[in-house]
Amino acid sequence: MKSYRILAYALFLALTTSCSLFEIDNFEEPKETIKGAVVDVKTGEPVLTEHNGNGIRVRLTELSYGENVEHNPDFYCREDGTYQNTKIFEGNYNVRIDGPFIPLYREDQDGNLIEDCTVTTDIKGVCTVNFEVQPFLKVEFVGEPSVSDGQIKTRIMVTRATTVEEFKEKVEPMGGYQDYFTNVTDVRLFVSYSSTVNSVNKYEPWCSYIEYKGNSFDSQFGKAISLSSSGTLLSGSKVFVRAAARINYDTPVGSGTRRYNFSEVKEVYVP
Repeated sequence: MKSYRILAYALFLALTTSCSLFEIDNFEEPKETIKGAVVDVKTGEPVLTEHNGNGIRVRLTELSYGENVEHNPDFYCREDGTYQNTKIFEGNYNVRIDGPFIPLYREDQDGNLIEDCTVTTDIKGVCTVNFEVQPFLKVEFVGEPSVSDGQIKTRIMVTRATTVEEFKEKVEPMGGYQDYFTNVTDVRLFVSYSSTVNSVNKYEPWCSYIEYKGNSFDSQFGKAISLSSSGTLLSGSKVFVRAAARINYDTPVGSGTRRYNFSEVKEVYVP
């Protein structure tokens, strides 16, 4: 028993005389908030996205400590085009977003700045930063989705939210411009039992897609396109349906990520 007490006392002494080892834990947790929305500059409508790495990326770079700093961990907009992060340290930040729209930050191939529509702001308390962008596409349902033999049947319409001429005017000065950048490569129908319907669910058995080669989709702009889900949905269930399309252009440039423009989410009951 005596040896046990000596050991316990020694441990207590070590802890009380070595508090400096734990000073890193004395920092307050980040508690400032940044939030906002991403909308179409022409219509004011939200730019619909997906809440994952293929959606609208929000990147914060703290400038409080000078140049050559690393950016914060990226986060992503919600499906409705809004975003919020409540765990930010107070400071001065550059706020940049990348998504299925004309890049807000553009340089030429020599690194010369063409245009910078990112936002630099102090984040303290609750900071709201909204962005107006030029989306590539607009995807809409034509009528309401229906169910036939356990399959979703629907029609959608895809239009250009930014014209080819507008796209070329902004993107060509960046260098390496190709006419195929504006080609639609695929149209997808996402079906899920989860309300967060996006490309993460594209491997679920009910999702489907149509691929297009070259500029073959051009004749489909502004027309109703029929889509059907794959497999058979469970009778008596409720599912969520969403459509999407994308062009042959990655954002940020060189990332290899071609991001979808989405429709709204529809809720469908399977009888």
